[in-house]
Amino acid sequence: MEKYELLPQQLILEGTCKKEDFFEPNPASFEQVVGVHDPNYVLRLSNLELTKKEVRKIGFPLSKGLVEREFVIAGGTLIGAEKALQSGIAMNIAGGTHHAFRSHGEAFCLLNDQAIAAQYLLDQNKAHQILILDLDVHQGNGTAEIFKNNDSIYTCSVHGAKNYPFKKEKSDLDLEMADHTKDEN
Repeated sequence: MEKYELLPQQLILEGTCKKEDFFEPNPASFEQVVGVHDPNYVLRLSNLELTKKEVRKIGFPLSKGLVEREFVIAGGTLIGAEKALQSGIAMNIAGGTHHAFRSHGEAFCLLNDQAIAAQYLLDQNKAHQILILDLDVHQGNGTAEIFKNNDSIYTCSVHGAKNYPFKKEKSDLDLEMADHTKDEN
């Protein structure tokens, strides 16, 4: 996708980042991914064995390249989480796949990179409590579902009330904004 090439260029051009701030991630491992995703789902996804209905729910035609890209995105968020612990700030410009649930993908999200990284930090004792603050116009429904019974991870989603998904999951805190909400509101 062209945006993944253009965004770093823009961040360097405006002086927000330097070239050496960027990194090429390795794919997340199967073990890291199944820390939050159902192993059967991950195996079927990796082997391109999802049903037509499951693929339709994802919204992309399933391919080996797409699955590999999702593992790399998750790996980028894992590295970003490590870098944030070291330097105080980091981000994955390709991350944010918050519609992936524990046992299925949805809305262009196959794996939930934020959930994978959060669980990894807990499992490695690098964090004891985590806040996932989701500021997308769409509710982070997959993230809410994955962590609904996890007291160590607090999910907060600020999203459009009348936007996708129309059936919302319950985050620890959902702030639903009306259409055309402005900063001043």
